[in-house]
Amino acid sequence: MAVHITTLSENTAQFGFLGEWGLSILVETESARVLLDTGLSISAVYNADLMGIDFSTIDAIVLSHAHGDHTGGLRDVLRRVRKQVPVIAHPDIWIPKYVVFGEMSRYAGMPYMKEDLESLGAVFNLTRKPFKISDDIMTTGEIEMTTDYETIDDRLFVKKGNKMIPDLLADDLALIVKTDEGLLLITGCAHRGIINTVRQVQKLTGGEYIHTIIGGTHLMVASPERVEKTARELKELGLQRLGVSHCTGFNASAALAKEFSEVFFLNNAGTQITLE
Repeated sequence: MAVHITTLSENTAQFGFLGEWGLSILVETESARVLLDTGLSISAVYNADLMGIDFSTIDAIVLSHAHGDHTGGLRDVLRRVRKQVPVIAHPDIWIPKYVVFGEMSRYAGMPYMKEDLESLGAVFNLTRKPFKISDDIMTTGEIEMTTDYETIDDRLFVKKGNKMIPDLLADDLALIVKTDEGLLLITGCAHRGIINTVRQVQKLTGGEYIHTIIGGTHLMVASPERVEKTARELKELGLQRLGVSHCTGFNASAALAKEFSEVFFLNNAGTQITLE
């Protein structure tokens, strides 16, 4: 059974494609076509057009979390889908989210009203629990924080009433795809930690082998010690592929590239992978 993964939006891009801060990845299996995230604005749709991808054949959209660089392209994607489509996410996607820099704050959450998206065909399925999309694709649901070194970016806040409080990113989730080789894990940002995410997958699947990890790891603000510990635990998985994106950051990407050698690759816009 072949599984196809196409990265439609990412900070960097292969020749001819549009790069844009954010992430959007299309997963195609025999049972379903699922879009994880929609990028910041126009890049997912633009790059899909270049590849001849027809969004009207998508069976479901999954939002890894509410940040605008993962949800900003949703309206344009829905306009291309042209039908009712399930949008699977955590209930917290509607909480106002901010990035705070000293005395300055910037809105960073979902850029659209729910009613606007529903008028374009979005049928929201908001759940904290893992959600089975098809026989071989499911979400992680809320990710438990079990490591002693993975912390949430302290610049991220939510607004409740007139108060800004630290964002626990409970809405952070990832996609699990079953393949003949084992499991494929696709992350949006892994705000709650890539190792915590891996452990959640192992808990849900009874410890099934994870052969490929693709997506953001949010190591761009991590200490060298955290990157080293992360690399060590990822190494123990025996990965066949590690394709980092978006919020991994240059220093962490370089460290992972050194550690994983030929297993490592930069997963940028225009990247297409087929797992036989």
